[in-house]
Amino acid sequence: MIDVHCHFDMAKNPEKYISDNEKKQIITIGMTNLPSHFQMGVNHVRRYKYIRLALGLHPLRAKEHVKEYSKFRQYIDETSYIGEVGLDFSREGFSTKDIQIKSFKFVLDCIRTKNKILSLHSRRAEKETLEMLIEKGIDNAIFHWYSGSLNVLRNIANSGFFFSINSAMIQSDNGRKIIAEIPKELILTETDFPYIENDDITSIYVWLSKLWNTTTKDVELTIDANFQRLIQRIR
Repeated sequence: MIDVHCHFDMAKNPEKYISDNEKKQIITIGMTNLPSHFQMGVNHVRRYKYIRLALGLHPLRAKEHVKEYSKFRQYIDETSYIGEVGLDFSREGFSTKDIQIKSFKFVLDCIRTKNKILSLHSRRAEKETLEMLIEKGIDNAIFHWYSGSLNVLRNIANSGFFFSINSAMIQSDNGRKIIAEIPKELILTETDFPYIENDDITSIYVWLSKLWNTTTKDVELTIDANFQRLIQRIR
């Protein structure tokens, strides 16, 4: 199984969480909200085969970003994964919109000449996120828990970017409608642990098997092939 977006650093016992996933051979990419969080965790995950830690600047922590820029630059070559980064123009994040745009530009400028994979937060800012990726020439990105319009979704898919879906999405009409529009070759799976109560990836495989009229094993193979194709881009 593959979990391309979770926050294991926020588990009650992060070491147990990643150790359990390692034993189950679940490819797990842990997000961080700030570079200082990455700094605290990076040495703990180096010994694991299936666990990776991403370097992040979460848009909802925008007021803390400027003092973290130097750490972002310091650690950018310590990982192939950048996340959680992006924009949030919802009611929760709109007051820091200008800071977020500045920070996202900073991130994209830092990684544009490097082989990295981004995991993107884009709530109520899907169009702007896509435009900035294209403007900066970024090729390798995953839209995490996409909730925008179907028109923008199609533009994202036509640009070759991936989407990571979770169990919460298959519980809502809008989420199911969105997933049905994503080309199967661009779908990856996530748990967004601990923000989703039912974070079972198996339930996503079961739902996709019905949508695609195939077996759960074929779904698993498709997701794995998608992930392998993505990481080949940075090798």
